[in-house]
Amino acid sequence: MIPRWLLARRVVQAGCLGLFLTGVVKGTLASSLTLGVLPLTDPFIALQTVLAGHWPSATMLWGAAFVAGFYALVGGRVYCAWVCPINVVTDAAAWLRARLGSGEGLRVSRKLRLWGVAAVLLASTLTGTAAWEVVNPVTLLHRGLVFGGLVTGGAALIIVAAIFLLDLVGGARLWCGHLCPVGAFYGLLGGVSLLRVRAVRREACDDCLECYRVCPEPQVLTPALRGAARGIGPLIISRDCTNCGRCLDVCRKDVFSFGPRRRGAASNPPQNGECAL
Repeated sequence: MIPRWLLARRVVQAGCLGLFLTGVVKGTLASSLTLGVLPLTDPFIALQTVLAGHWPSATMLWGAAFVAGFYALVGGRVYCAWVCPINVVTDAAAWLRARLGSGEGLRVSRKLRLWGVAAVLLASTLTGTAAWEVVNPVTLLHRGLVFGGLVTGGAALIIVAAIFLLDLVGGARLWCGHLCPVGAFYGLLGGVSLLRVRAVRREACDDCLECYRVCPEPQVLTPALRGAARGIGPLIISRDCTNCGRCLDVCRKDVFSFGPRRRGAASNPPQNGECAL
């Protein structure tokens, strides 16, 4: 089976990088200008800047509003699966873990990443700086890929190696699934997004568990896939879902598909303490 959605994600990630390398987009994922007209700003950085006591420029605010609006519509953690360059690193570590037959690894609460968001915002408030940007792996890696340089490239390589080893030795998708505050922030941002994965043919499921094996957030699958008897709809409403399409790629029964959030989706009960909006 051809992993169509994996290939699509890699094309989008390569395309995003290509736009920066060719100069179509100037800057980095933190802040950029497309074709000299459209400003794009990471809203997490904009929020840190405001809390640090530095009011952003109008351009930065417009850029942050545009990006926030986009991910609020399509799903905040679409950023994690389709844009973030660290995703390639953590996918590689997960692939190698599977080949080596590594165990489950460390047990870390997924809520820890939410505490990370709070810690970053508090640190920005206390230090007067966009605190996370000093060590943000996404920014460092993207800056290293786009601009290179001995110092920037060296720092990026160290960060990449550290995250790869963390996921390889510590546990599968430990960084993205349990620690990264950027992913947690985008998850909050897209909590009511319109684009969702649906288990539209869940009655055809043969319990092969392949979707659970490949999903970076497997806890999001159970309510939509196995909740029919409890009156739970087939829509995956969890903010943790990255809309990566892995479940679509591996399911031989075509249980899953992408679709819009529809009226009645709120009948799904909250997952992991979330509010089913």
